[in-house]
Amino acid sequence: MKKLILIILGLTLAATLFAADAATLVPAGNRNAVQPDIPGASSRRTQATNTTFQAKYRKVYALLQSDAELRAKIKKAAAAYGINPLHIVGAIVGEHTYNVDAYDRLQTYYVKAISYLSSKLSFAYDGEDITDFVQRPEFKKCTMSDSYDLWECREQVWNHSFRGKTVGGTSFPNDRFGATFFQPYYAGQTFGLGQLNPLTALQMSDLVHKVSGLPELDVGDPNGVYKTIMDPDLTLPYVAATIRKSIDAYKSIAGFDISGNPGLTATLYNVGNPEQRAYALKAENDKRRAAGEPEKLPEENYYGWLVNDKLDELKALF
Repeated sequence: MKKLILIILGLTLAATLFAADAATLVPAGNRNAVQPDIPGASSRRTQATNTTFQAKYRKVYALLQSDAELRAKIKKAAAAYGINPLHIVGAIVGEHTYNVDAYDRLQTYYVKAISYLSSKLSFAYDGEDITDFVQRPEFKKCTMSDSYDLWECREQVWNHSFRGKTVGGTSFPNDRFGATFFQPYYAGQTFGLGQLNPLTALQMSDLVHKVSGLPELDVGDPNGVYKTIMDPDLTLPYVAATIRKSIDAYKSIAGFDISGNPGLTATLYNVGNPEQRAYALKAENDKRRAAGEPEKLPEENYYGWLVNDKLDELKALF
């Protein structure tokens, strides 16, 4: 009898593991025949600098094409996190096409990284430093040791308890946690080759420390966080880690393997919150299955659409 129970338990475990691995492989390419609408803010920003999306794409492509050292760094970071380098390239191309122009030379990013150490930065809102803010009682439940889980919890507390509300006599903006506390210059601020924002970097700190051996980031040292974001040697592992998290979230939560579709990982890199989006997709597909309807595949946005559309060119880089 005991032997039979062990056999049943073993079969149950095997079935569970198989179900976890049996994710639906998302085909390569775009689900949308035409590019989804590009946000007006991106268009206005591009027009204000007297350039075009095509010109910006060509500029970042030229940087990648002309710099063998940069391509080698991308391949190294991708290998460390078990992803195709095209995922990293897609994120870089998307950011520099729709957000900021790429610099002509990689060396400029190193120079910029050093320049951020010359001024004293702070992560604060209305005079309250983030290190003090997260000591408020509302954050008491956020006791996780992993940096990703910890900052995810804190972001959720922000959304539920502070965003757009007045608490303790302080009126908080109806804006993202990252935009409120982690952008000391101006809203929408991201920097470096991967255009990371500080909150994303803080979330990925433990994974990057574990895989790449880089020092853990300290929220009390904003200058150090910004140097990491700006320095290509430091930021590429963070870009890779962010993409790895998205791939894992969609596989474990929504049951989709998106590792063969750089346009989808680029989309998630652009919009953020991959776990929440994976849960939302799972919920939608649960309803579809219950109604006898086919499941919905993950779809790319305008940013990821470009990456998939240009994939042959991007593959040629490697």
